[in-house]
Amino acid sequence: MPMVCFLSLGSDPSSNIELLAKKNELKCHPISMGQGQEIHARKLISFCLEDGGWVLLQNCHLGLEYMAELTIQLLELERIGKEAIVSPNFRIWITTEPHPKFPITLLQMSLKYTNEPPAGIRAGLKRTYTNLSQDFLDYSQSPFYLPLVYSISFLHTVVQERRKFGPLGWNIPYEFNSSDWYASCLFVQNHLDDLEQGKGISWVTVRYMLGEVQYGGRVTDDYDKRLLNTFTRVWFHDALFEETFQFFKGYKVYSYKEQEAYLSAIDEMFNVDPPQVYGFHSNAEITYQTNTMKNILEEIMGIQPKESSAGTGESREDRVARQVKEMLSKTPLAFDLFDVKQHLIAMGATSSMNIFLRQEIDRMQRIIILVRTIFKDLLLAVEGTIIMSENLRDALDNIFNARVPTVFKRGSWVSSSLGFWFSELLERHTQFYNWCFGSRPVVFWMSGFFNPQGFLTAMRQEVARAHQGWALDQVTMHNDVLKVGPEECKKPPKEGVFVYGLFVDGAGWDRRTSRLVEATNKVLFTLMPVIHIYAQFLSTTRYPKSYVCPVYKKINRTDLNYICALLLQSYKPPDHWTLRGVALLCDVK
Repeated sequence: MPMVCFLSLGSDPSSNIELLAKKNELKCHPISMGQGQEIHARKLISFCLEDGGWVLLQNCHLGLEYMAELTIQLLELERIGKEAIVSPNFRIWITTEPHPKFPITLLQMSLKYTNEPPAGIRAGLKRTYTNLSQDFLDYSQSPFYLPLVYSISFLHTVVQERRKFGPLGWNIPYEFNSSDWYASCLFVQNHLDDLEQGKGISWVTVRYMLGEVQYGGRVTDDYDKRLLNTFTRVWFHDALFEETFQFFKGYKVYSYKEQEAYLSAIDEMFNVDPPQVYGFHSNAEITYQTNTMKNILEEIMGIQPKESSAGTGESREDRVARQVKEMLSKTPLAFDLFDVKQHLIAMGATSSMNIFLRQEIDRMQRIIILVRTIFKDLLLAVEGTIIMSENLRDALDNIFNARVPTVFKRGSWVSSSLGFWFSELLERHTQFYNWCFGSRPVVFWMSGFFNPQGFLTAMRQEVARAHQGWALDQVTMHNDVLKVGPEECKKPPKEGVFVYGLFVDGAGWDRRTSRLVEATNKVLFTLMPVIHIYAQFLSTTRYPKSYVCPVYKKINRTDLNYICALLLQSYKPPDHWTLRGVALLCDVK
């Protein structure tokens, strides 16, 4: 009977399986599946069938064809029964991600389990120290060894727990697991062994190995790497060995000789951890609970019946048709591209800003035509005039659930509901229409662009062209946060652009001092005042207390949504805001 483990983020059972084999004085033969690994897996299984031992097939979702072959082999062994020459110590362990093409027969004949990562600092530390051996704790007599192992364990738990806070925790949810922790501890052991008598720890080396190699090796996002390095900088220094040192109030460094002492101390820790332990403001807990509730509700909506309602009430199709008619009446007409071209020529067709405007209008044109076409076809399909296609069926289901139809998402923008998406469509059209057929806006609505990076590049080109001898690649972007709102700006700046519509996430903003401050309780996002973004030639101005704040289009902080970085003034050091996960968002819906 094979044992199949379904892999989950942040939990790899391989080390536990190998430890169990060692405890039972058996040999464990791990092999990671992938292209060309089937030959080695066959040899291993044939060898272990006769001589005994455990075969650990890892990441079997990458070798599905061999899984089908293994199923046939095991069924044949079962058919032969007692006549088969099989060692009583033979076992097959399989680890795999859930996959729709994984052989169902193999699943049915297997023992299935999963190894979820623990939730909370207490549970995380308990798992780490439960799996520790006394020999591991006795490895080094250095006074630095045990506090360092505990600190790495604490860091390991924190980086895993930050995942549950979504984009506020990590831009990309990384699969940190026990192998990262173990490799870090081995490095500490080697580093302490190599220390000369009377010399202290090389903290630069420790921080580099943790932040750039062991844990940092998994990190692909630059701002996530900055966060990880900030954790190592804040926690790993000489003060770590002082009795007064605490990661946060109530979370101190434990240093005991025995495993039982650690487990009893960990048992006395808090059941529920405040978000501040992970570096967050208390509002982060609201974000976490909201995201959890949203996921549950989406699952419930996804499995509700999709048939038309019976009885005297309004049917599902009629309700959608009524909504579509209402939205179609509000949907703007497509741009007259000839008229647009004439106005752009009059404004200066070769101007970098006007070229950007033309590109944005072209994208907007495609969305408007698509929306009007789908709405009209959906009305005809509900009436029975045309056949209901797959796209129209998807649009019908999503509009009924107040979601954005899949066909609209392609080439447009992400939004949490159809109402927000449609409102944004109207607002974007208004901005482009007024800019093209009226005059250039005094203040630009940053969220209303398909390509905000192109907008900022066009601004830099405009400034570079205005100064003879300035090259675009020598022009750097700068910003000043004003103390006024968009309605108070009557004149455009001499150079650069005024933008508005940005929200600060993870912190608050004090308009009086133009500084980052702690967020107000229960206020998740704070609207920023107008920001003046401009360009300077080879400027190297440095602000020691400035926080380099990333700007994203949407709440999901992926590379696709990244726009640029702005400097925000603060009385607190930048590390504080890095741990808070502070960023500027163009849209929070």
